[in-house]
Amino acid sequence: MSEVGVQGTVAEGFEGVREEFAAVLAEGITESGAQLAAYVNGQQVVDLWTGGGMAGDSLTGVYSVTKGAAHLVVALLVQDGVLELDREVAHYWPEFAAEGKDRLTLRELIGHRAGVIGVDGGFTIEELADDRVLAARLAGQRPYWEPGTAYGYHALVIGALTGEVVRRVTGQSIQELYEERVRAPYGLDFHLGLPEALEARYADVLPMQPTPEQLAELQAGAPDPEGLTGIAFGLNATPPTDLVELANTRAVRALGQASAGGVGNARGVAGLFAAAISELDGRVALLKSDTVAEFARLYAVGTDLVTGDQDTFGLGFQALGQRYSFLGADAFGHSGAAGALGFADPGSGIAYGYVRRRYAFPGGAAAENDRLAAAVVRAATAQGVLEK
Repeated sequence: MSEVGVQGTVAEGFEGVREEFAAVLAEGITESGAQLAAYVNGQQVVDLWTGGGMAGDSLTGVYSVTKGAAHLVVALLVQDGVLELDREVAHYWPEFAAEGKDRLTLRELIGHRAGVIGVDGGFTIEELADDRVLAARLAGQRPYWEPGTAYGYHALVIGALTGEVVRRVTGQSIQELYEERVRAPYGLDFHLGLPEALEARYADVLPMQPTPEQLAELQAGAPDPEGLTGIAFGLNATPPTDLVELANTRAVRALGQASAGGVGNARGVAGLFAAAISELDGRVALLKSDTVAEFARLYAVGTDLVTGDQDTFGLGFQALGQRYSFLGADAFGHSGAAGALGFADPGSGIAYGYVRRRYAFPGGAAAENDRLAAAVVRAATAQGVLEK
């Protein structure tokens, strides 16, 4: 099979990953640019990219993969004893107690059980750029279901909610702590707040190009702007939130809102999750095994009130061992709306990052992640580094 268009390197024994990436490219899935990176036990084994407008170090919007970076900071603060999962949010942030939210715990908040998925009337793009502005409005918002009784994806606001708790306790934002404790020490190309000097490497997120059949499916399933899905994704705003515009707005990138405003590449995403579970560049893993167990353990099970999916969430992270059968039960990470995915599989030592420039259909982790991540696991297994 031709590998025209595939660039980058793989470690010995991981040639099959390159072949799978080339097969994905041959099907036209990544014609607009994609990157793939992976680590095993802290050693990078895959660094590939392809497509127009994307180099190996190009940066683009990774949407909700950002939540993985933000909640890594939360996990570190819990590990340090600075935050307590079973403390009420209002203990840290008194204004949040308004409208019957006084008994919600931090555990329930990061498990997407708060019920404040947005605000009446929605947010502007300018408001969505700034977590402090979002938090101020969300504090007084009546919840859309009784807090703690059900879960639903807080797509655009979870980082602002948890971030305000972090700020009240530490005096620093999630973005500042992420920079100090995670990004800068490891030199990660994954930013919660993209410096102006790096803007030249930013590749615009591109809108989906659905087939006629896919377009019909999207139109038929368009959510009610005033329903839970519409509110969570900003469709109740005037004008409705455009997610492509969101990532491509400089203010969003500059402030790095902690729900969906992160900017990175596959190297940075994979490096983040490698640092979480493995010794990397001479530094010990960021998370201890008991912290991983706490945050990766299945917490939210059942029907998501926002998406209608049978989702499986841990605390702040998606419990990806439930989504991908070839991963361990404690695999954790997060996908992004345009198709990106990052995860750590502690049992195998694998950390994975995939970023694509054009929106995948129908949104969320792109379908090719099933093939690409499985190829990484197969190669690592064949090398004898896994017990699977």
